[in-house]
Amino acid sequence: MKLACAEVHHHQELAIVTEGGVYAADGSMADILRRGDEGLQELKAQVREAEEGRRQPLEQYRLLPPVPEPGKIICVGLNYRPHVAEGHFEIPTHPVLFNKYVSSLVGDGATVRAPGDSEQLDYEAELVIVMGRRAQNVSEQDALNYVFGYTNGNDLSARDLQFRTPQWLLGKAADGLAPIGPYIVTADEVPNPDHLEIRGYRNGQLVQHSNTDQMIFSCRFLISYISRYITLEPGDLLFTGTPEGVIMGQDPAARKWLSPGETLTVAVEGLGELTTHIG
Repeated sequence: MKLACAEVHHHQELAIVTEGGVYAADGSMADILRRGDEGLQELKAQVREAEEGRRQPLEQYRLLPPVPEPGKIICVGLNYRPHVAEGHFEIPTHPVLFNKYVSSLVGDGATVRAPGDSEQLDYEAELVIVMGRRAQNVSEQDALNYVFGYTNGNDLSARDLQFRTPQWLLGKAADGLAPIGPYIVTADEVPNPDHLEIRGYRNGQLVQHSNTDQMIFSCRFLISYISRYITLEPGDLLFTGTPEGVIMGQDPAARKWLSPGETLTVAVEGLGELTTHIG
């Protein structure tokens, strides 16, 4: 099942995305995340009972982040070996973690501006995990049982702010630097998140292409590892890292940082396409 959050007549509504179109559903994303399988079964019943006349093309909706208010947004850096190499870092022995905030989130089709005085805005196509159950010290074997679904993410990064100090936070968590969407694909439709094609496009040109099977730390491991130290709750988001092809990885003389008027697209296999405009 594909679930989105949309603005309809200035109100936020839960939307079910089907092959025949999109329509508003009863309840909220927060409620569905809290109720888990029971909530999903009710939504499936709504799909079966829906009248064709209620459905609208996806393009008619203003899409919001599919999880509008997650409790936590935890991101993983340096999780693909080629990306580590292009950035001239060392292969990490433990996941490199940092965070973003709710104010960082924007949905599909949003326009994002470089923060403050930054002049080095970069893209990072990523798979994002949406947690569906409270996870505390879970095993790697059981980790995926705690997942609600998956979505596309773009870990936009202001590189000059990111490396201004040893802490990455400023260049990663500024307003608008966490586009996600366009919707969540529930976990039952993604049997193996550790084997998904991932692509990133800049103005229609392919700039990133890899597979999540190239991650240093798998989805299962990341959930298990993080839950040892930080309790994960339904709706929490995990950005799992980006493959090679970012601007920072290019020769300094060839780097062309993102500028107003550009368009970015992230396409993880089976999860639709997330589009972001640079303003």
